[in-house]
Amino acid sequence: MAVKMASDGLWQGENPLDFALPLLAVQIAVVLVVTQGLAFALKPLRQPRVVAEILGGILLGPSALGRWGAFRRTIFPEWSTAALDTVSGLGLLLFLFLVGLELDFGAVRRVGPRSVAIAAAGIVPPLLAAAGIVPLLDLAIPAPRHASYFSFCVFLGAALSVTALPVLACILKELGLLGVPFGETAMAAAAVNDVFAWTLLALALAVSGGGHDTNGPPLAPVYILASGALFVGITFIALRPLMARLARRAGPDGADGDLACSGAVACALLAGAVTDAIGVHPVFGAFVFGLAMPRESGFAERIGEKVAPLVSGLMLPLYFATSGLHTDVDSVRGVAAWGMVALVMAVAVAGKFAGTFAVAVAGTGMARREAAALGVAMSAKGLVELIVLNIGKEKKVLDDTTFAIFVIMALTTTVVATPLMTALYRLPPTATTPESDGVELKGSDACPA
Repeated sequence: MAVKMASDGLWQGENPLDFALPLLAVQIAVVLVVTQGLAFALKPLRQPRVVAEILGGILLGPSALGRWGAFRRTIFPEWSTAALDTVSGLGLLLFLFLVGLELDFGAVRRVGPRSVAIAAAGIVPPLLAAAGIVPLLDLAIPAPRHASYFSFCVFLGAALSVTALPVLACILKELGLLGVPFGETAMAAAAVNDVFAWTLLALALAVSGGGHDTNGPPLAPVYILASGALFVGITFIALRPLMARLARRAGPDGADGDLACSGAVACALLAGAVTDAIGVHPVFGAFVFGLAMPRESGFAERIGEKVAPLVSGLMLPLYFATSGLHTDVDSVRGVAAWGMVALVMAVAVAGKFAGTFAVAVAGTGMARREAAALGVAMSAKGLVELIVLNIGKEKKVLDDTTFAIFVIMALTTTVVATPLMTALYRLPPTATTPESDGVELKGSDACPA
């Protein structure tokens, strides 16, 4: 059914909500009012904004207000889903570009091998546990799977082991820990963790063929992986020097700065289109291109300053709200399904906590209380987990019930992270604070979620 962009108005007997543009404007306004209202209500509890955005989406979705037929048909009719998902997906692509752009590998080098060891300790236990969870999920939720056992295990491993780097940055800033050695260690380990988790997710999607039954060649997964590796190589070897020349030409205050920033954003969008053509997902292209961007001459900071306000203030909240709109908590029914919720939460928290705590104490000599706080910090899921889950649902790797189970886990682990870290870690009176140390959150790290 073809849908017109705009109506001729009420005086001509047409309902504006039956047309694409006015309905999208109303949907965005409703989402922003609900999510920002919840964020204001949760502010005394020191919760990241992503909690309010997920809760707002769930409230507007089939679990709550979406049960009211008139509301669902008027504000979120089925025919409008594509436009809403497209706008929010564009925001996600730009956000992953900003995450790659601002990922600080200098912090990883400063912390040294400790960050890699701590990241690995938080990844391996959940990844191994995923192999045991898949058969239990099949027993508790007898739904047809569109992905192989191996790809499903790798995907769940990525979902269980991921750490939400921007959410973690916001929690550390809120607690005054971003400029101290503890905060730098946590951020460096989370950066390594997220790069590895995205690699796992790309592998899972490549092996599963995107989760769809296709008539493609048997070696399609090999072609996808080889093409993805070639894309990464070209981006870092060929495109990075070109972008470095562009950054030097733009300069910190150059007249060509705006043009260069626009060109970089356009290239990030094209990179997303290329990885979609390869068969992975558009966000991987934008993320890798962001990683490859040069950091000299303040070029990356200028791009973040121009793009981040629109992405974090409008498009990203819309993405998380649409995640909640697609979450039907009622699909989690019965003792077995809720038992899987408890098991998934236990594995997601205990696996990362135990591995991180053990390596931090035994491998780096960190104090037990500080290591426990680090284990809690690395267990924060939030927005990155939602991104992984939405990709899984979009590619038919996750069914509705499994998706809802993992959304509940992501929401719960993010809610408990701040109070647990507050209880476990107290900033020493003589410690350097972020304000005095010159550490500043910017762009996508500026508490977007």
